[in-house]
Amino acid sequence: MMTESFPAGVRAGRPSKEGTVETSNRIIDITAQLFAAQGFAATSIKQVASACGTGEDAIYRHFPSKAALFEAVVERMRVRTLDGLETEIDSAGGEGDALSRLKRVARWFLTVNLEPDMVALNRIALSEAILHGEDRRDEGESDPITDRLVALVAAAQWDGKLGGDDPRVIAAHLLHSIVLGPSNDAMLGRATYASTEAQGRFFDQAWALFLRGAGRSLPAGAR
Repeated sequence: MMTESFPAGVRAGRPSKEGTVETSNRIIDITAQLFAAQGFAATSIKQVASACGTGEDAIYRHFPSKAALFEAVVERMRVRTLDGLETEIDSAGGEGDALSRLKRVARWFLTVNLEPDMVALNRIALSEAILHGEDRRDEGESDPITDRLVALVAAAQWDGKLGGDDPRVIAAHLLHSIVLGPSNDAMLGRATYASTEAQGRFFDQAWALFLRGAGRSLPAGAR
C-alpha cells in the first residue's frame, strides 16, 4: 500500500502544520475535479488516492470518509464564493444608490451559480442527496454569504427603494427569482443561459419582476 511520499533526503516524521494543510488542499482540489467529472457515487477513495499519487491510508488520515471529502469540497466552494462576493461588494460600493448596488450583486450571483464548478457541485448535492438532512450547520447559524445580501437589501429598504418588512425574506425571494431557474436548467445539462447575453436578458426580466413584487412605486428610470 502506498503512503505519503517525501522528497529525497527528507526524513519521514510528523508532518508540519503547513505541510498537512497543503496536502489537504491538494486532496480537496483533486477530489473536486473527480466529483465534477463523474459524480459522487462513481468516485471512490481509491480513485482519489490514485489521482493524488498516494495510498488510501494517506487520504483517510486527512478525511475519515468520502462524505467528509465532499463536505470539504463544499466548504472550499463557500469560501471562494464569499471571497468573490466581498470583492464584488467592494467594487460596487462607490456606484449609484443602494438599489443599484443590490442589482449589481444580484447579477453577480446569477453568473457565479452558472459557473461549471458550481453547477457540478449543486448537481451532486441534489442527485446524491448527500446534504439532505445532514447539514452540519445549525438552523440558527448565520450564513455569511446570505448575510451580505441581506445587508444590501436592508440598505435599499432604508433608502426607501424596497418595501417589505424582513430583509432576509426579501433576500431569499431575490435569490429564488434570479438564480433558481437558470441553475436548475444548467444542472439538467442545458446551455440555455450559457452566454453572457442570455444571462443578461433573463436577469433584466427577473429583476423587473422582483421589483414589481418588492419595490415601491418607482419611476421607470429608477428600475
